[in-house]
Amino acid sequence: MKKRIIFAIVAVVLIIAVLAGIKTLQIRSMIASGKKFVPPAETVTTAAVKSESWETALGSTGTLTAVQGVNVAAETPGKVVKIAFEPGAAVRKGELLIQQDTSSEEAQLPGALSHVALSRANQKRADQMFGEGIISQADHDLAVANSAQSQSQVDTIRATIAKKTIRAPFSGRLGLRLVNLGQMLREGDQIVTLQALDPIFVDFSLPQQQLSLLRIGQPLRLTGDALGSEALIGRITAITPLVDADTRNVRIQGTVANMGERLRPGMFVNASVGLPQKQKVLAIPATAVLYAPYSDSVFVVEEKKDDKSAKQGLQLRQQFVRLGAKRGDFVAVTSGLKEGETVVSSGVFKLRNGQAVTIDNKLSPEFKQAPKPENN
Repeated sequence: MKKRIIFAIVAVVLIIAVLAGIKTLQIRSMIASGKKFVPPAETVTTAAVKSESWETALGSTGTLTAVQGVNVAAETPGKVVKIAFEPGAAVRKGELLIQQDTSSEEAQLPGALSHVALSRANQKRADQMFGEGIISQADHDLAVANSAQSQSQVDTIRATIAKKTIRAPFSGRLGLRLVNLGQMLREGDQIVTLQALDPIFVDFSLPQQQLSLLRIGQPLRLTGDALGSEALIGRITAITPLVDADTRNVRIQGTVANMGERLRPGMFVNASVGLPQKQKVLAIPATAVLYAPYSDSVFVVEEKKDDKSAKQGLQLRQQFVRLGAKRGDFVAVTSGLKEGETVVSSGVFKLRNGQAVTIDNKLSPEFKQAPKPENN
């Protein structure tokens, strides 16, 4: 009985030892396979690091102002008897806007004209009699003065009528109507705003260090939300002779055509002053950069021998870079890369240093310095 028990125990131990040996062999085989395992190569798109000449520019944020803009107001008190414009309409110089009540002046005008006719007749007779020596110099001077005074009264009445007949001082576009028919206007009461919109001014500031680079007539490029992807080209027309003592900036004014009146006074735009000299840069697609708080980097594609498989292939090397200006889809690299190197152009967030890759540029996006995205 004891021999049977011992035999059973020995048999169980042997079975356990055999199972343990088999499991150990399996684990060792898996470990060896893991060490020899080579992950599949990642498919990437690439772009070459190119040397380009970029136009240099000075950028700033500007504010649009009208070449001519005014709030049309009443010069003299009076009641509004006619409103001859529509809010928001375009008007020509001299078009009637508001007619105030001129009935009192028009009633006085015929009497003043009659007095002018009488005083001129008296002056004519006085001239004749003075020439014949009938009247004295004093009487002649009095007749001349009466004639001039009567003409002055007529001119005053006519000037008052003209002031109450309010016309557009220049061509432009009107704003909202601020008066009503029958309203009594006081001197200085606003009637409507009038703005000349084409061309239009853009005012902006640049640091005093850049003043030596600025000239009247330099090209000016405007972009902004109101223009979408389009840019307008203008010229610098004025540079203030004073530098702001608080900011040490110099104010500049440019003029740009505003066909269609898309730009309005008060809007902000991005103003860029083009400089004659060009800058040599190393340009790569902006999507090739892996942005990080500690430093920006790119993945350079190199021909290397794999440490595990000992085969020659393409591998990634993560390279930290320093970035410069941007132009459309491209960004300039000031340090970290050399001309002719190849970098991964998209999907860099999923890559790692030393990873094997294959290149397939069939689906690579087209990179442009002045992209025009489609409105999908």
